[in-house]
Amino acid sequence: MTKRLVNLLTLLLLPLIATAQEKPNVLLIISDDQSWTDYSFMGHPQIETPHLDKLAAESLTYTRGYVTSPLCRPSLASILTGLHTHKHGITGNDLKSPKRKDLNGMTSRRHPDWAPKNEQLYAGFVKHPNVARALNDAGYLTLQTGKYWEGKPQRAGFTHAMTHADPARGGRHGASGLKVSREGILPIKDFLDESKSLNKPFFIWHAPFLPHTPHNPPKELMEKYLKREPNKFRARYFAMVDWFDQTCGELLSELDNRNLAKNTIVLYVTDNGWIQDTESARFAPLSKQDPHEGGIRTPIMLKWPGNVTPEMDKTTLVSSIDLAPTILKACNIAVPPTMTGLDLRDKAALQTRNAIHGYDGNHDIFDLENRTSNMETRYIIEGDWKLLEHHFSPTLFRAYNGVFTGKANNKEGKPELYNLIKDPHEKVNLAAQNPDQVKALQAKILKWWNS
Repeated sequence: MTKRLVNLLTLLLLPLIATAQEKPNVLLIISDDQSWTDYSFMGHPQIETPHLDKLAAESLTYTRGYVTSPLCRPSLASILTGLHTHKHGITGNDLKSPKRKDLNGMTSRRHPDWAPKNEQLYAGFVKHPNVARALNDAGYLTLQTGKYWEGKPQRAGFTHAMTHADPARGGRHGASGLKVSREGILPIKDFLDESKSLNKPFFIWHAPFLPHTPHNPPKELMEKYLKREPNKFRARYFAMVDWFDQTCGELLSELDNRNLAKNTIVLYVTDNGWIQDTESARFAPLSKQDPHEGGIRTPIMLKWPGNVTPEMDKTTLVSSIDLAPTILKACNIAVPPTMTGLDLRDKAALQTRNAIHGYDGNHDIFDLENRTSNMETRYIIEGDWKLLEHHFSPTLFRAYNGVFTGKANNKEGKPELYNLIKDPHEKVNLAAQNPDQVKALQAKILKWWNS
């Protein structure tokens, strides 16, 4: 081959080489158990989150973001697949054994019949297209860190994973993956080294076990917040949020130090909310496992230097199902038809949609074939209005000995209607005064459910 021909071929191939090198990297940061109010940029009077404040200022930040479920496993499954809870089939955290007499969901996984049923759930879940597999198919290296419930991450398209998913070694919802950020980010650094050596773009699923319990912050942070908050449980949680913020700063600085920030799309969301109880280490009512704002609302951020204009959007409704299609479109990858979410960069389309939906299920999944078996609430947010439509299935009714537990402030399970602009903390249920509005929103929930 002559030198002239080699030069000609090089010129012809340069655009293809440049295109391959210019594929954007993707970092998805998922906070674990944090209220939408618990950031400095969202106005919290005590908690300091300087690194997330900076990310929010550099991002297209939607303060009215929502997840599909107030419980981690179904919420995370929606983020990965871009599907609503009743579509991907993960409606709770654990499978309830029919042989158990107690209702403690945390022990259900230890029952002998739990593992094969969960394998059935895994098998059904991995059939759905998801963002990790789509990126992997497009030539990306894909890394799972932190929370991940659905068996071996490799089955869902991750080329690299911290989670071993071995039930015999405690592989329920993250196992060794839960050490990320709490014990540093060395696995991510190693992954970035490999991505560079192979000259491949990367996707990182970063779902650290923070600020989730155990609330065991560094001593200096605990002392810092005890000076601001006398209640030790609240102070400890505040310190955990600060610690999480510091770990986000460490990760984002790593991208800066490697000159990766400019060509990396960074997205942020929380899996579900948390309001700290003042009498114990648990969450307070109207937060986790509850479809009120404290359980499902989250800021959603999108940073892509030179491609997305930073803006603090306080009015547009967005959903966690929008994350997967946004990532794929930004990476110039075809979006599977199952993903019905919208591109977070398309403000006009988001504002036209106007409504988002979700599902609140019991912690335990009662029946794999019937996705209403553990359903407690379906919800819709349309403009200023939010409707909670409670549904206590016969299965749940029997399980709780014929008593409707409802939600913390609604033991009868009546519909709840709130004007979120006037009442963002849902203090006044307006359902009785607005029956027509309730009926209209109920009809829209049914249409969404059956679509």
